[in-house]
Amino acid sequence: MALNLIRKTLISLTPLQVKPPFPQSRHLSAAAAATAAANSDDPSSSFSFSEPQTKTDDKDDSIYVKGKPKTTSSVTMPMSFMTGSIVGKKFYKKVSTREAEDGNGWHVMLDYRTLKTPSKSPLKCPNRLLAMAIAAEWDYQQADGIRPFTMPIMKLACTALERVPLTRTKIIDHLMQKFPQDLVFCRAPGDDDLTSSVLERQEEKIDPLLKWVESEFGFKPVLYSSFFGAHSLIIAIGLFRGKLQIEEAIELIRLEEDLQVDRWGLVEGGHDLDVADLKVQIASAVVFLGLSRRF
Repeated sequence: MALNLIRKTLISLTPLQVKPPFPQSRHLSAAAAATAAANSDDPSSSFSFSEPQTKTDDKDDSIYVKGKPKTTSSVTMPMSFMTGSIVGKKFYKKVSTREAEDGNGWHVMLDYRTLKTPSKSPLKCPNRLLAMAIAAEWDYQQADGIRPFTMPIMKLACTALERVPLTRTKIIDHLMQKFPQDLVFCRAPGDDDLTSSVLERQEEKIDPLLKWVESEFGFKPVLYSSFFGAHSLIIAIGLFRGKLQIEEAIELIRLEEDLQVDRWGLVEGGHDLDVADLKVQIASAVVFLGLSRRF
């Protein structure tokens, strides 16, 4: 019963609810391909550029109610964008947003080019707020290189559009398999001087969250003792439902480690970087999901 309730909550998480993107009918023109080959040493050549196909021989007898559709150029991100550190020099000057031609969603524009995902699909956001957030990440890039690790919302959008739909069921199944070992179900032994303070902090910080789980989903989690923390689905759901703020979630995730830092001290270049990285991961996910749900 409890697992079914949690599974339904996961299934309800459907960010980027837009219709399928435009057909992938645009390709590199001969001129663009020749230019790309000639500039293969250019760091920005890892991006693919396409120009609108113009036909002068064929007569267009179509009738357009709202005017003839605009043909725009596009730029496709390389696959290395999802994993690379620097994927090329900054080749654009202006970043903006534009409503999709079908009125369903928003695009990010690099100069006059529509931004595409690594699989060559137009990056289509459900609303302008999310598109503006992604545009801000592109606008932040420096002239000497485009750094994907400074664009967490952009990477989440690509993942949500291209990877999650293909593996959504497997992702949920994997999360449900890990759910019984959720971080908030782990309790440190209270009969040891080294762990008694951890148990006290867990009871202070985590018990209110467990009471919320009981009232929200109608079941009382079974707790067990363990020194090894796992990732927490409960904390993620708490963030999604508005029970937890970002700082509260980070505090719960790092509860045991922060107590060790208080006892033994902070390792510079280690603990501080871990905290910064965790803040980026949690905050970007919360912002992305929040903007995806706003219309």
